[in-house]
Amino acid sequence: MDDLDVVATSDSRLAPVLPLKDVSLFPGASLALVLSRPQAISAVRLAERCDTMLLALTQRDPEAPEVGPRGLHTLGTLGTIREALAVSPLELRLEVDGVARALARELVGPRLMIAEAVLQPEEDVGDEAGPAVEALARYLHAHPDLRGFLEQQRREADSMSWVNLACQHLPITASARQKLLEASPVERCRKISRGLDALLRKEAAPRPG
Repeated sequence: MDDLDVVATSDSRLAPVLPLKDVSLFPGASLALVLSRPQAISAVRLAERCDTMLLALTQRDPEAPEVGPRGLHTLGTLGTIREALAVSPLELRLEVDGVARALARELVGPRLMIAEAVLQPEEDVGDEAGPAVEALARYLHAHPDLRGFLEQQRREADSMSWVNLACQHLPITASARQKLLEASPVERCRKISRGLDALLRKEAAPRPG
């Protein structure tokens, strides 16, 4: 039995915490990072040894060099390690696939943080994904390079994975991205639909001078 699964239940498990500076991991999407902080590398190595998932949590202050439990948002995403390769004695290249949103409960640290990750229920978005996917298609039509990148990062076939990819990779602030992650799937679809069309209008507007 894995060391980190001994207290796991159907809706919670213990997981090492991967602190993220200015990005968020979304379910159904992949994130590639180069890690240099011992705190993050230790979390990856523990997850590998115990064959368990990581809980990716975004920092409240992206400029903080090191963080403790209070410096992290409590809503993040459980992810599986696709690849972890040492690129130097002090750096690790990580590719992690998002699986499910989870709330960090009983987060302890500080150097190597462990959390009880409580899975968050995901509602059926129904037809709500349609307008969001259509808005994303319009945006990607104007950004073909981004389309190719997102197709490589997609890990699931459903429409919601496209919405989550857009939330994860579009040029928005870290705080806006975290709010999208914290939103329900239906609300996330609505927000990304409005946001993508707003981005297109902003890009198409004539620049002064």
